[in-house]
Amino acid sequence: MDWNRAYSLKSSLKSSLWIVPVFALLAGIAVKRLSEGLGGWMVRQGFYDLQTGFFGLSASEAHSALDRIFTLTLSCLVFTFGSLLVAIQVAGGQYTPRIIATTLLCDNVIRWIVGMFVFTAVWAHRTMVQLGNEPDVPQLQVFLGVCFGLASLIAFIVLIDYSAKLLRPVSLVGRVGEQGIAVIESVYPEPTRSVGGAPVTAKQRRAGFRSWGLRDAPLTVARAEKRGPPDRVVRHVWGSAVVLAVNLPRLVAEAQRTDSVIEFLPQVGDFVAVDEPLFYLYGNADAVDDRKLRALVAFGTERTMEQDPMFSFRIEVDIALKALSPAINDPTTAVLAIDQLHRLLRLVGNRSLRDNEIVDETGRRRVIFRTPNWEDFVHITFREIRYCGAGSIQIARRLRAMIENLLYTLPEDRHPALRQEVELLDRALAREHPFPEDLALARIPDPQGLGGSSDVAER
Repeated sequence: MDWNRAYSLKSSLKSSLWIVPVFALLAGIAVKRLSEGLGGWMVRQGFYDLQTGFFGLSASEAHSALDRIFTLTLSCLVFTFGSLLVAIQVAGGQYTPRIIATTLLCDNVIRWIVGMFVFTAVWAHRTMVQLGNEPDVPQLQVFLGVCFGLASLIAFIVLIDYSAKLLRPVSLVGRVGEQGIAVIESVYPEPTRSVGGAPVTAKQRRAGFRSWGLRDAPLTVARAEKRGPPDRVVRHVWGSAVVLAVNLPRLVAEAQRTDSVIEFLPQVGDFVAVDEPLFYLYGNADAVDDRKLRALVAFGTERTMEQDPMFSFRIEVDIALKALSPAINDPTTAVLAIDQLHRLLRLVGNRSLRDNEIVDETGRRRVIFRTPNWEDFVHITFREIRYCGAGSIQIARRLRAMIENLLYTLPEDRHPALRQEVELLDRALAREHPFPEDLALARIPDPQGLGGSSDVAER
């Protein structure tokens, strides 16, 4: 299987709810077989008696208990999936549809509890079948079935509590923020060279290369060389889709093998239509196999976070914009999203962002691969929220508090883009607030939006 197909399959499985229940179904059948053999061995060894062991239930009593357990787990399954569908609709409408695949469907707690329901239902059904086929009551199987039934009941109560907490705004934006931090640390593992004036060490540079699977080579060149027209263009020939990930190690290896330069035109997260240019080839372009290049790019129907550091920003901004819409009008939820944008942007500002060009161990340029720069992250964080939320004093104060904190904590080379946002915010506030008292209040930085301390620079 080609790398791109394997990656797309892996990404799809990670965001699918049915994986764990299916494995639970198979595990239930296999473990049931093993327990039947264990129960027979325990009886032969005299560990317990079929008439008095464990609960000592008769056939009718055991069948009644197992029937109730089967009904219980089946009811839990129906209720769980019905509630989950409603929760997905509510969360997609109130927050953003992009949290469905990234947060709800891939939640391991929900998947494992549903898997427990399936496992218990299979166990109860198989034991009832065993009761009808054997003259004696399999006491061990009935005992384990009752234990699994009680565990499923407890898990169902836990699931209700967990789901209610999961769907709170602070939980959703916090979870997206944690995922975004993990992606940023993976894509940009090196600290910025401006932090404390200390240069990036060789160890940090090798760590940055290993995050993409590259080894023992300089990560980038300091300055992009001027490029002329490409010698050959490789176009996208499959169905229109979104770029999910790129296999950089093999892309560099292919460029070394053919002694050429490979430029990947889209960024991760871009939509690519059929027949659009996918690669520009320079140098020994005729030696490059088009099929090999296309197999190194994974596509999908929607963006994922694995190699897309901008996607977590996009989700948080979408949640804030939805909260600021006239239909919902919930600026406090927007402030919660800005809190996460604050921590994400500060992390990005303290990282060394990649240049466009990757060189091999000899220092020769091999791959041109674009990632978002500092201005891209600043623009997606502030522009849309400022445009939609400048009329809210709460949003204006929270944005200013974030900017002042970042100006205090980030290196000097990050400041120009932030100072521009302060200027744009002041101009937007002057337009939105005609009363001097409101304007003065909106210009006070406040990490709570409205009601907190304005002394935020050193936090």
